[in-house]
Amino acid sequence: MRQAGMTAMRPEASNETRLREDICRFGRSLFERGLTPGSSGNISVRLDGGGWLVTPTNASLGFLDPAKLSRLDESGQLVSGDAPTKEVPLHTALYDTRGTARAIVHLHSTHSVALSMLPEIDPRAVLPPMTAYYLMKCGATALVPYYRPGDPAVADAIKGLAGKYSSVLLANHGPVVAGDTLEAAVFATEELEETAKLYLLLRGMNPRYLTPEQVTDLVKVFGVTLPEHGHEPHTPTSS
Repeated sequence: MRQAGMTAMRPEASNETRLREDICRFGRSLFERGLTPGSSGNISVRLDGGGWLVTPTNASLGFLDPAKLSRLDESGQLVSGDAPTKEVPLHTALYDTRGTARAIVHLHSTHSVALSMLPEIDPRAVLPPMTAYYLMKCGATALVPYYRPGDPAVADAIKGLAGKYSSVLLANHGPVVAGDTLEAAVFATEELEETAKLYLLLRGMNPRYLTPEQVTDLVKVFGVTLPEHGHEPHTPTSS
């Protein structure tokens, strides 16, 4: 029996409280491991009751306050909390085109940014099939041309991918990764960063990548979804 004066918390409110805490917890972990320095990077999560949470502008992911996270309505307008990141158009475009996306992580992680600046990368698949876990968590990663941070035009570039990619690399800027949960988006972003690091370490060394048969096996066994031409046979380029 409920005690007098106590009010049961609505499931939606309880879920939002947990998501606010999760955003801060994952943000701090990413920051402390040097995956997004200073006030760079942003995280958003869709809410079951409509709208979404996103990290505020000029906020360090290492020092977020759950109560100050920006709460937006379905149209992207601020409902409560601090002013949102200027990258809202980027998040909105990915949510609009990637129907399964429930969370998005955008970082300025060093190796992914470095990868985005290399001349030889294929914009349809910035990384070759190097490891099974990269394919399982990221699929293929598209490259979007450079736009200044916060430029609404980046939304059109994301929409041009037609929701085929959950993992996108912004040229000279950083990765943007969507997931069906916040945890999945964070793990995929970390996998992308580690694979970019591997690529840079092995660049010019003629490494052995997964064969087409091995890629096909991963697609079949783990239900990996790859865009058309997502991982064509790759010829390593010397540095």
